[in-house]
Amino acid sequence: MRIISGIAGGRKLKEPVGESIRPTSDYVKESVFNIIQFDIEGRRVLDLFAGTGQIGIEALSRGAKSAVFVDSSSQAINLVKANLEHCKLLDISSVRAMDALRYLGNDEKFDLIYIDPPYNTELAESALLKIVEFDKMNINGIILTESSRGKVLPVLPSPYELVKEYMYGSKKITKHVRNQDI
Repeated sequence: MRIISGIAGGRKLKEPVGESIRPTSDYVKESVFNIIQFDIEGRRVLDLFAGTGQIGIEALSRGAKSAVFVDSSSQAINLVKANLEHCKLLDISSVRAMDALRYLGNDEKFDLIYIDPPYNTELAESALLKIVEFDKMNINGIILTESSRGKVLPVLPSPYELVKEYMYGSKKITKHVRNQDI
């Protein structure tokens, strides 16, 4: 597991011990950043269910303005902090040890949100609905949800729009955008 590109490119990240944290594979991560390569610089990022923090760290390395990492696992929070420190990105980051759904109730807004909860739960659906309910996205913001290939996510109301679903073996990345208010 490594940072692919940008100011921290090539740095190897600390990996979890055991199977309680499931990091996104480098192949899927690289594909995700190919999808959003022109939509990162200067953006505020939320890495929800952060795990190792590699998605948010990759975004920071590629020019994101700031990132918030949220996870309820103490092991994950320790990994995120260690990886941010290793990549020298702590100063533009915030790490929150708390329930991801509860975090979505605050008043912060983001330009890019990455959702990667445990697959065999309803957390992805709940997170998407809370993002809409609490209006967490800036106009033209992007939501990327990582899930199992067969997961059916809810249809989001306007001004949110499903752009595309990308398949990578048994995984799926779903891209939504928040358009201008109608």
